[in-house]
Amino acid sequence: MFKNHPKGLIPAALSNMGERFGYYIMNAVLLLFLCSKFGLSDATSGVIYSVFYAGIYVLSLVGGIIADRTQNYKGTIRTGLIIMALGYVLLSIPIMATAQNTSWLLAFTCLALFLIAFGNGLFKGNLQAIVGQMYDNMEAEAAKNGPEALAAVQGRRDSGFQIFYVFINVGGLVAPFIAPYLRQWWLGQNGLLYNAELPALCHEFIANAAGMTAEAMNNLNTLAAQVSNGAVIENMADFCQNYLKVFNTGVHYSFIASVFAMLISLVIFIAYQKIFPTPAKKEAAAAVQYTAEEKATMAREIKQRMYALFAVLGIAIFFWFSFHQNGQSLSVFARDFVKTDSIAPEIWQAVNPFFVIVLTPVIMAIFGALSRRGKEISTPRKIAYGMGIAGVAYLFLMLYSISMGYPSGEEFKAMDVAAKETMKAGPWVLIVTYFFLTVAELFISPLGLSFVSKVAPKHLQGLCQGLWLGATAVGNLLIWLGPLMYNVWPIWQCWTVFLVVCLISMGVMFGMVKWLERVTQ
Repeated sequence: MFKNHPKGLIPAALSNMGERFGYYIMNAVLLLFLCSKFGLSDATSGVIYSVFYAGIYVLSLVGGIIADRTQNYKGTIRTGLIIMALGYVLLSIPIMATAQNTSWLLAFTCLALFLIAFGNGLFKGNLQAIVGQMYDNMEAEAAKNGPEALAAVQGRRDSGFQIFYVFINVGGLVAPFIAPYLRQWWLGQNGLLYNAELPALCHEFIANAAGMTAEAMNNLNTLAAQVSNGAVIENMADFCQNYLKVFNTGVHYSFIASVFAMLISLVIFIAYQKIFPTPAKKEAAAAVQYTAEEKATMAREIKQRMYALFAVLGIAIFFWFSFHQNGQSLSVFARDFVKTDSIAPEIWQAVNPFFVIVLTPVIMAIFGALSRRGKEISTPRKIAYGMGIAGVAYLFLMLYSISMGYPSGEEFKAMDVAAKETMKAGPWVLIVTYFFLTVAELFISPLGLSFVSKVAPKHLQGLCQGLWLGATAVGNLLIWLGPLMYNVWPIWQCWTVFLVVCLISMGVMFGMVKWLERVTQ
């Protein structure tokens, strides 16, 4: 699997894995943490989550520009890791939210998220640009030995980015367990049990106990007794304050693990940075050899390549809008509609990276076999197939939700506890959904990175990787619509929207495939 790839690939992947591990600890709980800490609605938390998630990718464009202009990719990456670590330090401070401090504390939390997003922007795209440059260098060396040698190495770029992507998901597989484990451990230390529904009811009681419906009050009393191991609750206001404090303090502690992950990633990167290429310097050395005619030809080629890049970026927007519902509507679906008595809803996000790790070798083997038989599937065509596979995931959810007669999320949460239990889905529903979404991801995300590295002009590697991440940002700016639709409409209608988006995107991509294949030849 690792044979015949640049020697810097694994150190770069390990550095990225450490950063992703720290990031996914936070990301697994962020939406639900904002709800439980500040009493925000799913929709409001979703907007904050969307802006943060989009900020990561928008700032990757800024990070790419900084690295391209300063020709200091490695220094930019190191700075990004340090800034991210600082953001996680701020996020780990366990301050209880009250009516008196919520305004500034929420702003403080958003500042911590901004630092994480900015640091990620400096780190993410530039490390990907360095990986792309490794394969540029490998292909340039092979070209010196003739066309056959070049052809032998050209197919390794896609598999290299798939390997790189596997390491990302090793971190993503372990990370979702950290925050729920520490939260439940801290609850246990304080004689309490975990319940995903209770924080919202506690906030509702603290804000307006007199205005609670009889059904909501009954649910609060039932769940409070359950998490207290049957103990009598003498003062519900004190119980609610204490439960929220303990519940959220456990999550804050998990962010300390993110700090250590950033430091490990920094150590790995510094230890191996000498073997990583410096894209801008190599391009500057080659530029002096170009004639005026060659430069004019290059300008035309660059224009075509940039058109192709922006066409694929447009499709990527709609993929990420649909896929990143794993941190939005799919997270609240796991919280509300899936039996999670023994498994916290955040942990279901580990299913996606598990499938990435398991399925990547299988998909690489299939692509490799097709290539050896002369039936290689082009990167643009793979992306089109990926959009269709993502649509299958939402088709499944739509049909299942119709068969179960699920109402909107808000209507479901207002139902009696016992009635809800009879309607909840088994964990297999999430497993099937994430299976199809992961296959789609493997057809799009690592191959999208590979596509960008193919079409990007050499002196704009960081910028173009930033543009890919910028398209992801636009998609992420839209993901807040997921919880909004989920809570207002019968949820099958919410899944139908994502199905239609995926199918339209697949159709548009297939319409551009032949042109894109010509540009990348």
